[in-house]
Amino acid sequence: QVRLVESGGDSVRTGGSLKLSCAAYGFEFPRYTMDWYRQAPGKEREWVSTIAPNGGTTYSDSVKGRFTTSRDNSKKIMYLQMASLKIEDTALYYCRLYNSANWGQGTQVTVSS
Repeated sequence: QVRLVESGGDSVRTGGSLKLSCAAYGFEFPRYTMDWYRQAPGKEREWVSTIAPNGGTTYSDSVKGRFTTSRDNSKKIMYLQMASLKIEDTALYYCRLYNSANWGQGTQVTVSS
């Protein structure tokens, strides 16, 4: 059974940094592409980043240059390193098994001035 567990969310000031984690269970994590998404209050869920099994990454324009996605296949964990955080980065952040209905429960990131 696929299970994804996000952690690392917190409240930070603008310009600050934060690192989120997504622990994967129940599938061969090294073989699969993974996504990060986020959902701000009152808004649709938004794609943030994708990482391929070989570590290749893509990012939305809104986070490119500030966020870095990585993975540790031996630990079955995906990371989202966030820097230069803005108020508009405030959201519930989710990881997802690519092209599937398997989502984590989310971890809250709140950025304030």
